[in-house]
Amino acid sequence: MPVSPAALNAALAQVDATIDQSLERLKALVRIKSISTDPAYAAECRRAADWLVADLKAEGFEASARATPDHPVVVAHDTTAAGPHVLFYGHYDVQPVDPLDLWNSDPFEAVLKPQPDGDTHIVARGASDDKGQLLTFVEACRAWKAANGTLPIKVSMLFEGEEESGGKNLPGFLKSAAAELKADVALVCDTDMWDAKTPSITTMLRGLVGEEIEITCASHDLHSGMFGSAARNPNQLLAEIVASLRNPDGSVAVSGFYEDVRELPPDVATQWRNLGFDERAFLGGAGLSIPAGEKNRSVLEQVWSRPTCEINGMIGGYTGDGFKTVIPARASAKISFRLVAGQDPRKIRDAFRAHVRTRIPADCSVSFKEHGASPAIAVPTDGAFLRRALGALADEWGREAAITASGGSIPVAGEFKHLLGLDTLLIGFAHVDDRIHSPNEKYNLTSFHKGIRSWVRILAAFAA
Repeated sequence: MPVSPAALNAALAQVDATIDQSLERLKALVRIKSISTDPAYAAECRRAADWLVADLKAEGFEASARATPDHPVVVAHDTTAAGPHVLFYGHYDVQPVDPLDLWNSDPFEAVLKPQPDGDTHIVARGASDDKGQLLTFVEACRAWKAANGTLPIKVSMLFEGEEESGGKNLPGFLKSAAAELKADVALVCDTDMWDAKTPSITTMLRGLVGEEIEITCASHDLHSGMFGSAARNPNQLLAEIVASLRNPDGSVAVSGFYEDVRELPPDVATQWRNLGFDERAFLGGAGLSIPAGEKNRSVLEQVWSRPTCEINGMIGGYTGDGFKTVIPARASAKISFRLVAGQDPRKIRDAFRAHVRTRIPADCSVSFKEHGASPAIAVPTDGAFLRRALGALADEWGREAAITASGGSIPVAGEFKHLLGLDTLLIGFAHVDDRIHSPNEKYNLTSFHKGIRSWVRILAAFAA
C-alpha cells in the first residue's frame, strides 16, 4: 500500500529531531572493540552482537544472536506490515587499529571534528566500515516506528561478525537459514557515494579467482656458474608464463577467457559517460598516466565492467640483502582474476591452469593452490526496486543518483544470489576519503544523517 505524504514526512521529521540520540548510539557501538581477525577480541565481537540484539528488541524487532563456529550472526525480523520484504545486510566487526601511533585520537572513542566545508567528521574505527553505515538503516526503521507505529514494509536484518576476517561461516549459515531469510530483495550499505553530493547504487560487482602457482625445475638450488644456461631457471620460466597471460593490447590471453563476457547495456554505457569521470586524475592519483588495460576501453570500463588478470606477487631465488649467485629450484606467483557477470570462476580457473601446463617443459613440474573464488553479480537496471530506490535517493539529495559498478568483490552479494536467489542493491553513503581500514577512519555526519533519511524514503518507495 502506498505511504501517505504525511507518514513519510513524520518519519523524516523524527530522524531530524532525534539525530543526536542516533549519534550517541553510534558512539556506543564503536566503543565495542569488535576486531574479528584477532581471537583476543572474541568476547568483544560477542558484545557487539548482543548490543545490536538488545537495541533491535527495544525497537520492536524479533532479534537474536545465532552461534557460528566463530563470531555470531545477528538476525532480526519485523514482518507485520504488508507489501514487499527486504533483507538488509551489514557487518559489526572491524579491522585492527594498528599502527596505533598514527591515530590522532582513541580509535574506539568517536570524536567529532568540524570541517572547513561545514560538515563534521565522525572519527573512529568502524565509523564508516561498517557500523555507521549499518546504523543508518537501523535508525531509519526506528524513525518509522516512532513516527507511525509500524514499518511500511516487511524488514529482516542480517548482521555478520566476520566480514573483515573472510566471512567463512556466512555461506553455511545462509544455507541453514535460507527459508527464514526469504525476501524479495537484499540491501547492503557498505559502499561509497559517487561524490560528496551525489548518491549512487552499485549494480555490478566483479567476481574473483585467486591462484598460486609453484614451478619446480631442478631437485635443489644450483650454482649459477656451474649450471647456468644448461639448467632450466624457474624464475625465467615463471616470467615467461606470467608475461604470456596478457596480450600487447592489454587483453587477457587465456584461451576462452572472454567467451561469456557481455557488452555493457547501451543505457548504462551512456550513463557512465555522463558521470564526468576524470581518467587523468584517477591515474594521476596513483602516479600514473597511461591506461594499461584493453585498448579502446574507457578506464571506467576497465575497472568496472571488464574482466582482468593481475600478478599480485612473485617469489623465487635469493631475495635477502647482498647477492647470491644461485639458480633456485622453485619459483612461485600469486595471480588473481576479476570476473564479470556470466563468467564461471571454475571455468576460468581450469582455463588458466591449462594455459600454464602447456608451457611447462617435460622435466619440470607445476602445482596450484586455490585462494578463493566468487562469481560476479549484475542487477537488472530496469528492475522495480532499483528504479524506486533511485527515485527516493533523488528526492533526498536533490540530484539524480548514479548507477555505478565496483571493480572489487563483495562476496555476500554473490552468496545472496547463489544461496537465497536474491538480487542485491548496494546503497552506501561513505566517501572515498573515509580511510577505511586505516588510521583515523571517519564517516561524515552528513552521510550519517542523510543516509538515515535516504533509507526512510526508500522504505516508503518500496511500499508503493
